[in-house]
Amino acid sequence: MDSGGIAGALFAAALVPGSLTTRIALATLGAFLAVLIAGPFGIRWLRSRFGERIDSASARLNELHAAKQNTPSMGGLLLIGATCLVTPLLADLANPFVPLLLFVLLTFGALGAADDWIKIRRLRRGLTPRQKFVVQVVLGLIATWWLQSAGQSRSDAGTVVLPLGNVTVALGTGFLIWGALVVVGSSNGVNLTDGLDGLAAGTWLISGTCIAVLTYLAGHAEFARHLGIPSVPGSGEITVVLGAMLGAVLGFLWFNCHPAQVFMGDTGALSLGAVLGLAALAVKQELLLIFVGGVFVIETLSVFFQMGTYRLIGRKPLRCSPLHNHFVFRGDPETRIVTRFWIAAILLAIAGLATLKLRTL
Repeated sequence: MDSGGIAGALFAAALVPGSLTTRIALATLGAFLAVLIAGPFGIRWLRSRFGERIDSASARLNELHAAKQNTPSMGGLLLIGATCLVTPLLADLANPFVPLLLFVLLTFGALGAADDWIKIRRLRRGLTPRQKFVVQVVLGLIATWWLQSAGQSRSDAGTVVLPLGNVTVALGTGFLIWGALVVVGSSNGVNLTDGLDGLAAGTWLISGTCIAVLTYLAGHAEFARHLGIPSVPGSGEITVVLGAMLGAVLGFLWFNCHPAQVFMGDTGALSLGAVLGLAALAVKQELLLIFVGGVFVIETLSVFFQMGTYRLIGRKPLRCSPLHNHFVFRGDPETRIVTRFWIAAILLAIAGLATLKLRTL
């Protein structure tokens, strides 16, 4: 099938009532409208209970973000609520991927909510990094075990597919550790990026759209064969869940753009990142996620680079980490930083998707 044939098939599928493509579109639109309608009421409720407390380890950063004090936080509840409202209406709950994704969304969201609640109501900086990491790893192991169990009948269960050349590497029981690493790393990457108005939400929209396209294509055997990607039966239902999340995040961005009326907090960031990582893992595209989620990777690496360099030579190469804070310290306008990070995310996503064609050469 050539590219024109694929486009024609997609268009035809979109016209079929109740088809997967239609359900994805309805999930996206439904979640967007749910957040847009509930947003003003939810923001007022959050403002009365969960105002952001600016209290980072950097006094200078606290000073620069002083205007954000008391902005409603825990807006991730809007994202999770809209996704959980729309998904059961449009997704096939008998498909094993759907309850798994909802489990990850809710459990990582609960972890983030606990962290946010402690920050806001207990006047501490939330859970300790160790506490948060241990819970994330446990949840990541459970999610990966569940995913592997759901795919036991497939020959590629417990394997990693290298993006170039489609070389398959069997990990066996090591796949549990690998999967947990992907989910936890993705979760923390989004969380570290969530520091400026609209930065994490906009970047996740770009990466999430790419992964949604891949889950859709992987669920269609003919499309997958044409593009040289692993075929994963039933993965189209992942796209319905991701579609709902994309709509919810788009609606959230309506209120989260500068100057933000609400922050997603760890409640939203941890859950969005975890679902993104698991979805990529489910369709054997976790290595490609390094490209399409490149901004999250760079933000995470900037923290390790800052800490490692300081311990080795006693100097910090960045004015402040994660990377976006370096530009804040430099005096760049917040909207300029966010827009340029979005541009970088788009370019990295294009580069990642471009590798699909290289597989068929």
